[in-house]
Amino acid sequence: MIDTEKQKARLVARKAELESRLVRIESELDEPMNADADERAVERHDDEVLEAMGEAGLSELRAIDAALDRITHDRYGICARCGEDIAEARLEAVPHAALCQSCHAEINA
Repeated sequence: MIDTEKQKARLVARKAELESRLVRIESELDEPMNADADERAVERHDDEVLEAMGEAGLSELRAIDAALDRITHDRYGICARCGEDIAEARLEAVPHAALCQSCHAEINA
């Protein structure tokens, strides 16, 4: 049986970590560019990497919020696509998983 309180605590902790990381990324992206052209090129590349990390973080935050909502509505651990139980091992690995392994594999095939 899935320990939803434990999973909720994990999700809340991960959410706080991501929010903190996103604040740091935003702060770094707001820093002014270097006057040196070579340095600006490196900084633009770094900014692209930071933006990609930020987008990935935002995506994970949305998934975490959805998982917390499923916990609140007693739907956590139930596949959003087929309605079957999501394996406990999958939820341990990916606590914000909305799909069982089969549905996840079908969508990503």
